[in-house]
Amino acid sequence: MRDKLFSDRTFYAKLKRLTLPIALQSLMLAAVAAGDAVMLGRVTQDSMAAVSLATQIQFVQNMIVTAVTASGSILGAQYWGKGDERTINDVFLMMLRFSGLVSLAFCLGCLFAPRWLMLAFTHDPALMDIGAGYLRIAGWSYLLTGVSQCYLTVMKVTEHATPSAWISSSAVVLNILLNAVFIFGLLGVPALGARGAAIATLLARAAELAMCLILSHRPKYLRPNWRRILHRDRLLAADFRKVCLPLLGGGLFWGVGFTSYTAIMGHMGGDAAAANSIAAVVRDLVCCLNIGIGTAGGIMVGNELGAGKLELGKLYGIRLAKLSFITGFLSTAIVLAVTPLVTNFMLMTPQARQYLTGMMIVMSIYMIGRSANTVIINGIFAAGGDTLFDVYSLAVCMWGLAVPLAALGAFVLHWPVIAVYACTCLDEVGKIPWVLYHFKKYKWVKDLTRENAGN
Repeated sequence: MRDKLFSDRTFYAKLKRLTLPIALQSLMLAAVAAGDAVMLGRVTQDSMAAVSLATQIQFVQNMIVTAVTASGSILGAQYWGKGDERTINDVFLMMLRFSGLVSLAFCLGCLFAPRWLMLAFTHDPALMDIGAGYLRIAGWSYLLTGVSQCYLTVMKVTEHATPSAWISSSAVVLNILLNAVFIFGLLGVPALGARGAAIATLLARAAELAMCLILSHRPKYLRPNWRRILHRDRLLAADFRKVCLPLLGGGLFWGVGFTSYTAIMGHMGGDAAAANSIAAVVRDLVCCLNIGIGTAGGIMVGNELGAGKLELGKLYGIRLAKLSFITGFLSTAIVLAVTPLVTNFMLMTPQARQYLTGMMIVMSIYMIGRSANTVIINGIFAAGGDTLFDVYSLAVCMWGLAVPLAALGAFVLHWPVIAVYACTCLDEVGKIPWVLYHFKKYKWVKDLTRENAGN
């Protein structure tokens, strides 16, 4: 009997309940970058481009932290479906240990070697100076973010997705308001430009962590049992590593790959860097719905697999895969619709505006692959612990094709900027057939839980 895609009201009610707050949270996080781009773009093009390049450091950190928290989400969703709260708490502590150490390392790098970090993305002295000043302040926020993301992840998998979204949204609104104050010098504060954006980010992240700590002490919320911070369950740790290491490899492949794209575009001149930074903001804003469906769908599939309902988990995965293509074409339409608005609003040189228009057209096609891969790979496959596929696909499509072709076009063959940008979008579109072939194998239909775990 064929499944009727839109007939299961229970499925869509739960998907909506999880997707909307998670998508809102992603939207609000992307809004920070959008706010930085818009406000700094009203100051100088160099400030906007420099901060866009500098934030690639946090982008790489986020890839590692996301691998850790995604692993916690995968195991947590299955153990929540099983009703094992003690094990979820131990998973929570593992996330805090790993994410905290990684975030501390990035914080120290930004504090003590910011110019060396900027050198990876540009040789322009003006951009390096602005970016280094930004990183010296913003580096502290990277440490706070690494801890708060663990709390927010646990809230999502324990059916507190809406409060999690409100915390992130409140922090983002605060960040945007403080951006205006410190960048432009409102309320008697000196106009600080890029450094003002860094101060706003730091204060907002501090507020976000404070809200997480306060809310976690309310009834029915899970908070870490610090007496077990050094406790180590050998089997649970092995399960965590088995899920996390492929996610970490995939995250680093993807994160460093995207950072390489930014570096390549950054070395093609200030106009190309500015256009690429705005295109990246639009991309991240439009991807929020896909991220919401992927994360929510992964939790739903994981709940059913952890409860032993493998066929229902499989059915949910099939529905989500179909929805990913619907949202992909919707994202294409949105990108094309907003292109005239974006290109006319920003203060840019005529050359940068021309680059941006071309990038937006290329991106509209890219969004189909990005939507499908986000939901299927990061949501469905990950829910059943099938995390190694992402590493293989990135190794072949991104590092075997897109990155070397973009670098060759930029530095050896001297292709036009739009042609090089198109190369950076090849990976998501190119791996769609491979993703669908792997999906049909149903290796992701798996219960990852153990009896008496976390003891």
